[in-house]
Amino acid sequence: MTNHNTPHGRWWLVLAGLATFGLAACSPNNGQNSVSPHGTNAHRIDNLILPIWGIAIIIGLIVVGGVVFVAVKYRQRPGNEHPKQIRGNIPIEIAWTMIPAVILAVIAIPTVSLIFQTDSTPSNPVNVTVIGKQWWWQFEYPGSASQKPVQVADELHIPAGRNVDLTLKACDPSLPYGFNNGPGCNVIHSFWVPELAGKRDVIPGRDNHLTLRSDSPGTFLGQCAQYCGLSHANMRFRVIVQTPSDFEAWLASQRHGPAVTLAASGDAGTLFSKTFQCTNCHVTENSSVSTYGPNLTHLGSRSTFASGYFALTRPQLIKWILNAPSLIPMESKDCRKGVPGTPGVTCVGMPSFTTNTPHGMPVMTEQQAGTLADYLLSLK
Repeated sequence: MTNHNTPHGRWWLVLAGLATFGLAACSPNNGQNSVSPHGTNAHRIDNLILPIWGIAIIIGLIVVGGVVFVAVKYRQRPGNEHPKQIRGNIPIEIAWTMIPAVILAVIAIPTVSLIFQTDSTPSNPVNVTVIGKQWWWQFEYPGSASQKPVQVADELHIPAGRNVDLTLKACDPSLPYGFNNGPGCNVIHSFWVPELAGKRDVIPGRDNHLTLRSDSPGTFLGQCAQYCGLSHANMRFRVIVQTPSDFEAWLASQRHGPAVTLAASGDAGTLFSKTFQCTNCHVTENSSVSTYGPNLTHLGSRSTFASGYFALTRPQLIKWILNAPSLIPMESKDCRKGVPGTPGVTCVGMPSFTTNTPHGMPVMTEQQAGTLADYLLSLK
């Protein structure tokens, strides 16, 4: 066994530490790199981070260098077993108190200025309401006198070259029941797209705003950055930046009804609406309605599902329909005593239809799940 108190043992500890940092630096890019800006606010944040890093590195080198110098010069050695003790030097004490205060003040000025810049409402923006739920994101595009609003989940589409003003909410006023904090309200979340903008908290009872802008098309990954419960780590989403014409075409397609109506879907419609009562939580025929679960009216047009965690493929969707809690942690084992929306029901997440099924629900077969998956994939 290695004795870590020997010089040889200490070198192994140093090498292990260096190897840990080296391996961490070699990790692949996960698409959430805050120092790889692609949006206006992300560039502003990056321009602030880099000089602060420089200041921090210089201060760190001075402090570490001073510690090493003192440790070597005044170390215990023959002839220096009892170094001379001195009392504090008042000018030095004042200096190392004032210098950090001045440095912090200098850093604070551009930081506070940037906070106000990113918090200001842009001119002529595209307006989108974002509602954080457990554990997925709902995006609402407003309607007009001649156009109905659009509700989508997991994927936020925005046009390139335009400011997008996001209104961030943790409460959905259209829902008559709540999760934790009263009618239609959820817990605290935090909306973060590292490559486009900074973080912004999503707080029950308070509307916050965040501006997104990217001048070129692309797909950017987002994440809830505030612990919000069992499946917080899986609460993801995507921001899909399109050309203005492609964005308008997408938004127009979302305002239309589904490609296949529930009544015309045959056995799938019966399974969805009656046998397994999926309509208690989901809507598939009206993209303007906010529901307990994600609006599925145009699910087939998305590339991901389950809060952006899984690629939208038939095999993965079948697994999800059969037993969602086995794929992502959710509170559906013991809490489902009735239909969501009724008093006393505090369930969060989709239930399993194979084990611990909702009260009164039959066990689902894989063939039935395949029928439902085919129906959902046809909703474009």
